[in-house]
Amino acid sequence: MNALTHEFDLSQAIMLPPAGEGLRREQDRETLAEQWSAVHDAAAAIGVLAQLGRPEEGPEVTGLPERAKALAGFEYELVRRGVDDLAAIMQPGLRALLALSAGGQDTTVAALTLWREFHASRDAIVALVPHG
Repeated sequence: MNALTHEFDLSQAIMLPPAGEGLRREQDRETLAEQWSAVHDAAAAIGVLAQLGRPEEGPEVTGLPERAKALAGFEYELVRRGVDDLAAIMQPGLRALLALSAGGQDTTVAALTLWREFHASRDAIVALVPHG
């Protein structure tokens, strides 16, 4: 007999939410706005460490959470996951930069690298949400 068997580990599987979770969806959208603000606060700190400061952000950036509310299904999920991923990159990066800075080391080059990565990632997320 040549039957294939495979045990799947479902502990990390993503399940679709049950229908009618409007309240959860609204809370998720509020969390998106908070997280979007937090990654920009982290980027401001990185800008200081890179000796760049904090640039003025245009409405296409600041208005992303509000525009994302109009998205549904996989389009919204792409934006939400993109912001999650961006936060996941920024948090340890900023921690490392702060540790270096506290140790008296120059963080300019490393901070500039993370700054560029932030902007490239953020621009990709902004491109997912129609504006104008």
